[in-house]
Amino acid sequence: MSDDLREQVSSLPDSPGIYRFYDKSGTLIYVGKAKSLRKRVNSYFTKQSQYNRKTEKLVSEIRNLEFTIANSEFDALLLENNFIKQYQPRYNILLKDDKTFPYLCILKEPFPRIIYTRKYIPQQGEYFGPYSSVVSMKSVLELVRKLYTIRTCNLALTQENIQKKKFKVCLEYHLGNCKGPCEGLQEEQSYLEDIHHARNILRGNLSIVENHFRQQMTEAASQMEFERAEQYRSKLDLLDRFQAKSLVVNRKLTGIDVITITSTEHESLINFMQIREGAIVFSKNVEIRKKMDESDEELITMVAQQIRNDIKSGHNVILSNVPLQVTDPLIENIVPVIGDKKKLIELSLKNVLYLKGKKEAFRHELQDRHLSVLQELQKSLSLQQLPRIIECFDNSNFQGTDSVASMVRFVDGKPDKSGYRHFNIKSVQGPNDFASMKEIVGRRYSRLIDENKELPNLIIVDGGKGQLGSALDALSELQLYGKIPVVGIAKRLEEIYYPNDPIPLHIHKKSQGLKLMQQIRDEAHRFAITFHRLKRSKSSLISELETIEGIGSKTIDILQQAFKSVKKILGATPEELEKAVGKSKSLIIVEWAKNKKDAV
Repeated sequence: MSDDLREQVSSLPDSPGIYRFYDKSGTLIYVGKAKSLRKRVNSYFTKQSQYNRKTEKLVSEIRNLEFTIANSEFDALLLENNFIKQYQPRYNILLKDDKTFPYLCILKEPFPRIIYTRKYIPQQGEYFGPYSSVVSMKSVLELVRKLYTIRTCNLALTQENIQKKKFKVCLEYHLGNCKGPCEGLQEEQSYLEDIHHARNILRGNLSIVENHFRQQMTEAASQMEFERAEQYRSKLDLLDRFQAKSLVVNRKLTGIDVITITSTEHESLINFMQIREGAIVFSKNVEIRKKMDESDEELITMVAQQIRNDIKSGHNVILSNVPLQVTDPLIENIVPVIGDKKKLIELSLKNVLYLKGKKEAFRHELQDRHLSVLQELQKSLSLQQLPRIIECFDNSNFQGTDSVASMVRFVDGKPDKSGYRHFNIKSVQGPNDFASMKEIVGRRYSRLIDENKELPNLIIVDGGKGQLGSALDALSELQLYGKIPVVGIAKRLEEIYYPNDPIPLHIHKKSQGLKLMQQIRDEAHRFAITFHRLKRSKSSLISELETIEGIGSKTIDILQQAFKSVKKILGATPEELEKAVGKSKSLIIVEWAKNKKDAV
């Protein structure tokens, strides 16, 4: 830890808040919350032996830190969530879900309509939801339209338009689904009463609506209006059928959020539900890939807060299977052990475990699919072993300059990106693909032998007989010839070349084994081209900066890491340049940039 960083850590307050870690380029890499900023941040640098590799990597990259004091730990949680959403630091978990939820909205207009939408614009009307699916939302809207005569047209039903008789009743009026407010056949006050009752259904307060219908039915029956009483009884039946579909527990349980979590070493699965009058009105599953060995308590608290914010939940009771880190005195967190509340937890966990089972089934199916492809490739190439580990080499150069090469590694038919390697060609001058191939193959496997690491089951060389022969020469010098199967794949006709066999093998074009080889070859080519472009860009940038008088190699390295290209340096502000290289050097670069722009 540098002296500057040590001084920053020692000066932190013993207060709740959030801390932000930055790397050497000034990029925000992690945001965290703390009850005590001083104790939490200091623990990163005094307890490193207790951390996993990811945390150790994070600590090794920290060059600067900032903090913000909050009134409470709960406020710090909200602040942390906002920073993560805005900046998306690479060491933080982020709930990436761009999908918007469906809502029902009572519009602010004469004779208000009830519409469904995914856009939340508070000025437009009164919103209800969100709903976990369009199906559940439409079932609620269908119930409302069966119980009340709400218009579906989009006519501007102002009193002036109605009095001028601008509109005629439509088919909905003749079907009995609308009372014709467009022709003045229904008073606005009567219509608003229907909207008032519909609002209770949208809020999930079905018992209020049920009591109203029962009271109206009794009143109609007492006045011998049996036809009207029958209409209310039909509406009660509709409500009963709707509740029978949605009721999961005691109807007295209302205004509750439920959240549960189950975790493995690398991921967590979470289910969130909202309960009103014993019915689930909203449900969402969330999958999180762990980045920093986070605890279940941290993850479930973060997800609960984010989903509650997204759906604008005002419920004060949260049931969970793991205690939440909540300090807001208005929110009660319960971990139930018996009764109806425990049944809700079990139901939520069923959702999580079902999702987990589906994921595991898909994973097994994917593994079986990859295995069958590898078996097909083994048969096509007459290999003695299943090619579980495949490595593929490719060269790249531009008009004989900046020669580079790449190697990609596939394990069980999937890319193992941690095993990818770039090579700068060291011993070959000019465009000599054969000599370059011999160099990189030799360097790769001499290193694996020295480090006593596992060798591949199949080596693929991108090219024909020439490149294959060069790779074989390198393997012969390492006494690996004959121990690892090697083939070359030529691009034009997708011919497969074997050592010492002038006649290529043609695998059927629809073969899954050939498609895997093509995928691996194309990935090696992409990886080589990307590295080659980066090297040329870096070389061009360095050449350009070397022409600036008063700028040395150290400053060039800093500029290269901070800005990556001449274009970005030219577009940088004096403040950004000063932050990167200091005041005196930044003045030189600003003057150089000005002259360069003037010349253009």
